[in-house]
Amino acid sequence: MMAANTNTAGTPTQATGETTDYVTVLLGDELFGLPIDRVHDVFIATNLTDVPLSPPEIKGLLNLRGRVVTALCLRRRLGLPDRTGDGRNMAVGLEHGGEAYGLLVDQVGEVMKLANDTYEPNPVHLDTRWRAVSRGVHRLDGRLLIILDVEAVLAFGDERPAATAA
Repeated sequence: MMAANTNTAGTPTQATGETTDYVTVLLGDELFGLPIDRVHDVFIATNLTDVPLSPPEIKGLLNLRGRVVTALCLRRRLGLPDRTGDGRNMAVGLEHGGEAYGLLVDQVGEVMKLANDTYEPNPVHLDTRWRAVSRGVHRLDGRLLIILDVEAVLAFGDERPAATAA
């Protein structure tokens, strides 16, 4: 049997006893994890300024403590429908290529310390758009935690994985 995701770059090592910390976020009922060493802030995104001709994932720009931050809708990036209602725009602050980004999510969960030996490659049935931005999964009690690849999530244009077009 062959693993669905043979890209091992950036995946946790399988050494027994080692753990990795993840900040969890929710999009609807789906649970995603971001490596904690990539997360700079958690904040409420307000006063977004539209960016003309930007990709649909870009919801706008905002000022966070004097720094311009690009607000990226993780729902749109993953091909999910926009959230209904007037909920708060929770955001997780990340950096990529010297630029600041805020991933807009439905809810920020907890920090989870997970054993690296519970890490698994992406399931073969995982949607191709999700597989292109995921490093793998952890099975939790009755749930699947999808570990996001920050570089792939924040890649645009020529940097973006080809599988996202599916």
